[in-house]
Amino acid sequence: MKVKVCGMRNPENIRQVAALNPDYMGFIFYEPSKRYAEGHITPELLQELPQSIKKVGVFVNASAESIAGTVAKYNLDVVQLHGRETPKVCAAVKDLGVEVIKVFSVGDAFAFENTLLYESCADYFLFDTRGKEYGGNGIPFDWELLTGNLSPKPYFLSGGLNLENVKHLDKVRPTPFGIDVNSGFEKEPGLKNVEELERLMAESKIRN
Repeated sequence: MKVKVCGMRNPENIRQVAALNPDYMGFIFYEPSKRYAEGHITPELLQELPQSIKKVGVFVNASAESIAGTVAKYNLDVVQLHGRETPKVCAAVKDLGVEVIKVFSVGDAFAFENTLLYESCADYFLFDTRGKEYGGNGIPFDWELLTGNLSPKPYFLSGGLNLENVKHLDKVRPTPFGIDVNSGFEKEPGLKNVEELERLMAESKIRN
């Protein structure tokens, strides 16, 4: 199971987490976020990362043009669309030559048919918990709801993941392609607990 560590912005912490070799590292380019990365990271810092780690830029309702500028500046591999982006915007981002993760916020009334319009423009889906904020709510949703997901598209599971509840991932159906961790592995917003992530990585390696 792939591991994506999101909400990174502290340079030394980024280097420490990179040493654990997660599959993806996420950097948030949404200014209201407590984990907003711009001004804390540099293109040179991201250039230092091992090539095995895919660099993900997280955007919320940004234009394809502004996303393109950030992709070029930081040489991003993946764009995560975490807002109410249309399939047209999604397709325009895909045309930048990056992989696209389209996020859907899941609540009790979520209809998985909503994902169908994004089948052709997204490489992956990500299911997060519906809340007041765009991500980072730190609360899991009812994973039983995922049985309504009939799409063959590989997906990331997100929302309040921590060392305790990841022990039950083997029960989730359909099986996630990867997990997206953030607040459940933090000492404070944007600063990850490296020891806990090391334990997570050891467990995820067993599952691969």
